[in-house]
Amino acid sequence: MESKNVEKTAPVKGRPKTAECRRYDTVIGLEVHIELSTKTKIFCGCSTKFGALPNTQTCPVCTGMPGSLPVLNKKVVEYAIALGLATNCRINQRTLFDRKNYFYPDNPQDYQISQLYEPICLDGYLEIAQDEGEKRGSSTASENKTGGGTSTVCKKATKTIRIHEMHMEEDAGKLTHDESEGISLVDYNRSGVPLIEIVSEPDMETAEEVIAYLEKLRMICLYLGISDCKLQEGSMRVDVNLSVKEAGSDILGTRTEMKNLNSFKAITRAIAAERERQIALLESGEKVEQETRRWDDTAGASYSMRSKEDSKDYRYFPEPDVMPVVISDAWIEEIKQRQPEFKEEKAARFEREYGIPAYDADILTQSRHLASLFEETATLSGQPKKTANWFMGELFRIIKETGKEPEEFTFSPKHAADLIVAVEEGKINQAGAKEVFAKVVLEDIEPLSYMEQHGLMSLSDEGALQAAIEEVIAENGAIVEEYRSGKDKVFGFLVGQVMKKTKGKADPGKVNELLKRNL
Repeated sequence: MESKNVEKTAPVKGRPKTAECRRYDTVIGLEVHIELSTKTKIFCGCSTKFGALPNTQTCPVCTGMPGSLPVLNKKVVEYAIALGLATNCRINQRTLFDRKNYFYPDNPQDYQISQLYEPICLDGYLEIAQDEGEKRGSSTASENKTGGGTSTVCKKATKTIRIHEMHMEEDAGKLTHDESEGISLVDYNRSGVPLIEIVSEPDMETAEEVIAYLEKLRMICLYLGISDCKLQEGSMRVDVNLSVKEAGSDILGTRTEMKNLNSFKAITRAIAAERERQIALLESGEKVEQETRRWDDTAGASYSMRSKEDSKDYRYFPEPDVMPVVISDAWIEEIKQRQPEFKEEKAARFEREYGIPAYDADILTQSRHLASLFEETATLSGQPKKTANWFMGELFRIIKETGKEPEEFTFSPKHAADLIVAVEEGKINQAGAKEVFAKVVLEDIEPLSYMEQHGLMSLSDEGALQAAIEEVIAENGAIVEEYRSGKDKVFGFLVGQVMKKTKGKADPGKVNELLKRNL
């Protein structure tokens, strides 16, 4: 957390035309703050629930009252270890907390308890998928590509993004500015909410790589269940450190830090704009200043906030009120054994074991909860491909229409499986099944009872179906003759008449079969 003396300056836009255009590489590193979903804060017992009335989830510890002492939440350490293992980090088995001193109204203690000298996780990495081409992350002064310069796509490849460290720390409060009244209000509910900050190496070159890295990191956190990673609620916050250098040079340019990025779209736009701004300065013979900048997504431009501080500016020293944390081999092994099957492994297994397309497997594993619902339903029904079709079609339609998160759907996989089996056995037609499936998903009804109570069972008595077909043939003699004379298109009309007589209860396949036999 840094001081916030915001000095607004006009954004630099555009580039001057030059006789010779140099090429530039973009170099990007990220600082990602993940707000953990523990029930209580990192150093006190106050609730972390989002959306409570301002200053209703506070105590002397998280509001920095004199004499109050922090007590470390063990679950925060456990979550940090789990994320470190999932991102191939080395776990620092003797980890320390430090004081980071700065002064701002949302920081009631005038310091933040964080980690500098002995962070909990070190030297990790994530593999991301990327397009492999002749050129990556470079641009000329005359180019204006979104997310990074030229790229000739040849094939999909993987790229390793190194993680320098992860550390635990406490969040600050939240300021709400009322410009009409000229006042700022502070809410300390968020003060003391536990964070993990993940600091990458400057290994990314394009916005596409940045988003791929963030999406994978977010998915890991969701599968671990350690955070909901909602950017719009601030539980995942991203600072982008970006610089440009002449293509092929080993000498890095001066970097800036971009803050106030609350969506992947904003991150993409900010990267493009900041790269262009820095290249424009260099082409004009000016220098890029090392500074922190605030991104204004509405204006599509950034503004200088302050010069970039170094660690010495925060006067770090070991936190005297929190003892060192010693992490045993047994504890690491216990957490390792509880690690879930992550998305990529699960998608590959779904494709292999259930014979579903790679695309379906990828979509069905976007949520750990949704993947579990699918797998249980597929197993109980014995119809994995049909289950995938119902989920990919009807379930995702319902999710889209309701605007709910997948985790909000808690229907019984057995109820869904019973309906899918009923469809396959011809007990209900497709139209009726869609109605019942929606009831299963939204209300978790027992499908077979519902079908009987609402008259949705298919007409399975062949004698009754034969009688309905004979009536339709008798009532539509002219249409029947047209069909028999070769006009196949009228067959659909006759099928519709049979379905109408049976009040939609007949199995369309059976109707087609018997009607053709009679005609």
